[in-house]
Amino acid sequence: MLQRFAMVLSTAGLVMAVGCSQSDSGITTAVKTKLAADDTVKASEINVDTGRNIVTLNGTVDTQAAKERAVMIARDTKGVANVVDDIVVDREVAATTGTVEQTADAKSYDISGKVEAAGEVITDAAITSAVKTQFLADPGVSGLKIDVDTNYGVVVLSGNVKSQAEADKASAIARQSRGVETVINQLQIG
Repeated sequence: MLQRFAMVLSTAGLVMAVGCSQSDSGITTAVKTKLAADDTVKASEINVDTGRNIVTLNGTVDTQAAKERAVMIARDTKGVANVVDDIVVDREVAATTGTVEQTADAKSYDISGKVEAAGEVITDAAITSAVKTQFLADPGVSGLKIDVDTNYGVVVLSGNVKSQAEADKASAIARQSRGVETVINQLQIG
């Protein structure tokens, strides 16, 4: 019952957001609606404020992936000029769920596809989210046209890009992301 109510509320908010998405209040509504509909993000823990088409996100989440996903959702919302990320990852919650971002070089793998570093874990999903977020933040990369798949720290890039320079830049960005072991570039030019 609660899920149905949330879906109806999300749909109503999305319809309303489409109609008034260029105003600050419309942008705020659109971002909140998208956050509420996303399984990775716990929207009730994230505050959304918009001024002059700049969205400020603040609050606490339990994983780095949730933080990165919230920022990506806000950036992808129509009318958003910029996103200020003031979201905090609660390390205590993350430590109990086993989803803390990696901070050391020593790595090992478990059967679930998580990269472990000095007792901390970064999941393949978190790596994928981080790479996509960096693509979306970089104007020289068509982040929406590049698919990112991660398996045991190996990132595979596929999709279409405008030039070899863009493909190379995407590979470099992915290679520099935390937790990435190898990048396989399958991007097509054209």
